[in-house]
Amino acid sequence: MSDPSERIRLIESRVLADDWAVLKKHVFDFRRADGSWQRQQRETYDRGNGAVLLLYQRARRRVVLVRQFRFPAYVNGHHGMLLEAPAGLLDRATPEQRIRAEVEEETGYRVGEVRKVFEAFMSPGSVTEKLFFFVAEYDAAARVGAGGGVVAEGEDIEVHELPFDEALAMIGRGEIIDGKTIMLLQHAALHLFAPDAVAA
Repeated sequence: MSDPSERIRLIESRVLADDWAVLKKHVFDFRRADGSWQRQQRETYDRGNGAVLLLYQRARRRVVLVRQFRFPAYVNGHHGMLLEAPAGLLDRATPEQRIRAEVEEETGYRVGEVRKVFEAFMSPGSVTEKLFFFVAEYDAAARVGAGGGVVAEGEDIEVHELPFDEALAMIGRGEIIDGKTIMLLQHAALHLFAPDAVAA
């Protein structure tokens, strides 16, 4: 495969909004597979990269998730209260640093070792964000606070500990519809909770 940068000629980038995140409009020429150049326009929404983590207990087959209000889901016809794995934007921290702090803020659990399992662009057609996916085991003694998030940031988070098999079933019933959480639960089914699987 040729260098992808040789297929792009950036003509113009213009900031449309810079508030919660940065929305830009880009004009560029794209060299198609037949060698011809085509002028295209795209908008990108840049909110920074993030990290997400699934807290799990292998012996008890349980996971910890959080429920919080998501306004974009609400305006798309959902009630907006999504059950998710704890996550947050990096804000100039490393993914490992950020996810440890975010998990403690949201769930009250202080995690030690975190293990990165993969990275993914979640909506590459318009959003620049890349997520770093982690897993970590927890126990009751590691809970140092109530969680709930940061009030000043508008967070009002419920903490839910539930059986792993119930969490999987909730995907099929449409009760867990957050993409990053579904990905981590499916990873857990293959690598953390399967009887013959090796943790990875």
